[in-house]
Amino acid sequence: MSQRSIHALFKPKSIAVIGASNKEKRAGRVLMKNLLGSGFSGPIMPVTPKYDAVMGVLAYPNIESLPIKPDLAIICTRASRVPSIVETLAQFGCKVVIIMASGMANEYDDNGVSLLSLTQQHAKRFGMRILGSNSLGMIIPPIGLNASLAHSSAKKGKIAFVSQSAAICTTVLDWANNKDIGFSSFISLGDASDIDFDELLDYLGRDSSTSAIMLYIDSINEKRHFLSAARAAARNKPIFVIKSGRSQEGIAAAMLHTGGKGGNDAVYEAAFKRAGMLRVNDLIELFAAVESLAHSTPLKGERVAIISNGGGPAVLAADELIIKGGKLAQLSEDTINKLNEILPTTWSGQNPIDIVGDANSERYTKALNILMDSQEMDAILVLHSPSALEESDEIANSLIAAIKAHPNRNRLNILTNWSGENSAYQARKLFNKAVIPTYRTPEGAVKAFMHMVEYRRNQRLLQEVPQSIPDNIPADANSARKLLQKAQNEQRFILETHETSDILKAYGLNTIQTCFAKTADEAIKLANELGYPVALKVQSPDLMYKSDAHGVMLNLTNDDEVRQAAHSIISRVKEINPDAKIDGMIVQKMALTAGAQEVRVSVINDPVFGPAICLGEGGSEWDPTRDASVALPPLNMTLARYMVIQALKANKLRDRHLPLGLDMNALCVMLTQISHLIIDCPEIASLDLNPVLAAGKTITLLDVNMKLNQADIDPKTRLAIMPYPKELEQTAVLKNGLKVMLRPILPEDEPKHLAFDNSLSDEDRYKRYFGVRSRMTHEEMAVLTQIDYAREMAFIATAEDDNGESITLGAVRASTDPDNTEAEFAMAVRGDYQGIGLGKLLLEKLVDYYKTTDTPVLAGFTMFENRSMANLAKNLGFAVSFDMEEHLIKMHMDMPTSSTSNQK
Repeated sequence: MSQRSIHALFKPKSIAVIGASNKEKRAGRVLMKNLLGSGFSGPIMPVTPKYDAVMGVLAYPNIESLPIKPDLAIICTRASRVPSIVETLAQFGCKVVIIMASGMANEYDDNGVSLLSLTQQHAKRFGMRILGSNSLGMIIPPIGLNASLAHSSAKKGKIAFVSQSAAICTTVLDWANNKDIGFSSFISLGDASDIDFDELLDYLGRDSSTSAIMLYIDSINEKRHFLSAARAAARNKPIFVIKSGRSQEGIAAAMLHTGGKGGNDAVYEAAFKRAGMLRVNDLIELFAAVESLAHSTPLKGERVAIISNGGGPAVLAADELIIKGGKLAQLSEDTINKLNEILPTTWSGQNPIDIVGDANSERYTKALNILMDSQEMDAILVLHSPSALEESDEIANSLIAAIKAHPNRNRLNILTNWSGENSAYQARKLFNKAVIPTYRTPEGAVKAFMHMVEYRRNQRLLQEVPQSIPDNIPADANSARKLLQKAQNEQRFILETHETSDILKAYGLNTIQTCFAKTADEAIKLANELGYPVALKVQSPDLMYKSDAHGVMLNLTNDDEVRQAAHSIISRVKEINPDAKIDGMIVQKMALTAGAQEVRVSVINDPVFGPAICLGEGGSEWDPTRDASVALPPLNMTLARYMVIQALKANKLRDRHLPLGLDMNALCVMLTQISHLIIDCPEIASLDLNPVLAAGKTITLLDVNMKLNQADIDPKTRLAIMPYPKELEQTAVLKNGLKVMLRPILPEDEPKHLAFDNSLSDEDRYKRYFGVRSRMTHEEMAVLTQIDYAREMAFIATAEDDNGESITLGAVRASTDPDNTEAEFAMAVRGDYQGIGLGKLLLEKLVDYYKTTDTPVLAGFTMFENRSMANLAKNLGFAVSFDMEEHLIKMHMDMPTSSTSNQK
């Protein structure tokens, strides 16, 4: 991937159109017409042997005859010609191509190679990039570029739209033009055979012309790249997603559309939330979100006041707001008194503010000004229903003037809903022109506002400092993996409760006492050893759910009951499923369930995002991605808590308020430990814990089914989100004998990292931040501690103080550009711990790490005053140079990569 190479996609200086045409309704003519009509200032060069000129522009018979190398080429020919055209363009020096042809993955050359694969090979050999195939093209309004087959161009704005569907592109474009909503870029990905969502998100996340991003997604190809790019972009600007494939039939259709993998919709939802993106469910919600982003000021708060000339619409809006988790603003006595002075005595007297059906423009304006003067709300929703007493557009004009004139305009989010069609259409056009969000229904306006609220809440949630997991909870990966690998070697790929207890115990997960018996006599003997009462369960690899085949008997209190239960279970199972293989019986100590609650936890393996953790309640027809809250590992205590809250809010988990029921902290510890188990043990393919007995602070796994992978799984690519690299932890001893721990930073480190940053002297802060720097905010510190290990690394050095408390002594960090061409580092050490080798240890640690990442260059800058930093870097092998103009010292080290190793 290269941001440098896709720079030519967004800012080309010259364009070639391969297959340009003068024939009506040909792609080559539509493309030329759009390019020439959009105001692009660079040369547009049609390439075709059929015409001397296309639409009045001199044409060239072939690519080789072009007078200059085009930055961008658009190929409008049939699929069979594309591979050779791409090869010629790449050799000629073209940087990026857009391919319009479809079906290339299903057409083959004489050697049986698909045309798409052949095209990709040619492009990759010469470093050329591809948008498409099956792309509608792209529109970049800020530079007057319409390199698309769209029926109209896009207006200039601040929203970027990226879609895998050409039809969705044209639909959104048509709607936006009607609403006078513009875009910073408008891109049709097509099959995303090369340039994909992740690269575009990286570019758009840094693009100053873009304030928000909208995505239409059928499928994702590179899970980790996508989530890393989305997370980085979502920190700075809202990303809205509409995802097809919410049903199994829809998933199948999406796979046919783009050729991608059919991932589970609930797992996609979890991935979007984890990255800080917002999902909308349909085009209506998408349009509302676009309108909000195009016209609204950044959200300052969540309190909403509603003004209406009718009670019904106001109640509908209030209902929608509360149901969606919003907040109605509380009016003060002073505000109510001011409204009393200008409104009829029959007004509602509270929020929502019904200013009565005969309200004219004067009454609306006075009421709005009173609310805008107040500090009691963050947003105002103005509703209007058709009235014969005054034209709706007159009221709209009056309100627009009042809003523009008010000094608090930029402090508040103003939304409007003019209901109706013919009578309201002109008013809505006036609001659009005035850049004030307007909606056709009260509910639509509230939903749009709540999208902004949800984005704000998500960002705050993702910045929360997680609670540390208790120190006494074990995580013994070595013991667990030895047991798992032993089972694999013995060709045992399905493990039940009695076979998993030691594996789970290595992570502090408790199972009920469980034994395996081949015969009824063995079952009786084990029952006596365990102590009555016991449960008896059939053991069969052919039964997914034992209870469905009546293979479970509970509360057996003596030998005779065990013997009778064993014979009954076997006969029932054979009757229901004659072909089922019966290995024996599971004998289990009965758990004390009085006052406790049963829940269910599963770990599934999604074809797109890999392992996903599901939490809900049990049942034989339980679908973990339909009936559970879903989250991607790794989990910490905060993310686990969010998962439990989501399950409770969606009624996928019910707190039955039993005496020993759900304990939030205990559930979160269990989920976090399951996450650790899954991260550390790639041998585990899936895990089903059903039921899990929650008895206050005690969590017991009653029935466990664990499936193991039958082939080796690459641990580096298995997870969608790169987990904490525990293997990088190291202890060292400084010159003064102090023992320190060097390790990657964790989100839980935020309070101590803030204390470390505040402990730096003014001089050290000046050197670290290249100037005077105020104290870090929580939001800034969250960025420094909640890092994406796939893109950045920060090592901290910690030690114990005189009170036995861990403190941070120093930190070194580096961030890699999206191309992984260079990592830029920075370092700081507490003044009272300088001069004892800590800085050297930290920088050596970072250098050693980046020798393993295939990053070609590790570089850093420091001020002239910080010569000690430059000397340290030089002693470790960095090349040091001086920038006299910027008064900076640059430190640069070439790192070994796979390409340089191959050259050797």
